[in-house]
Amino acid sequence: MIGLCSNWINHNLCTGCGTCVKICPADVIRIDENTKRAIIKYSEDCFGCQLCKVHCPQGAIQMTPKRHMMYPPPLGWR
Repeated sequence: MIGLCSNWINHNLCTGCGTCVKICPADVIRIDENTKRAIIKYSEDCFGCQLCKVHCPQGAIQMTPKRHMMYPPPLGWR
């Protein structure tokens, strides 16, 4: 699967609480062992539900939909 969103985590805001790791149904987020902050490990598997963004208590996760991938191309497009 190709990720439907461009996601990133602001490490200045992330506290490493792990809420995003627990809530992500696609299992794409991990806690980095070195920084103890969340990282998006498998962004290509993200399907853009935004649960991580909504539930992050620090507001550290940003998501931008890849609109060109969310809709099928127009008829006749090649």
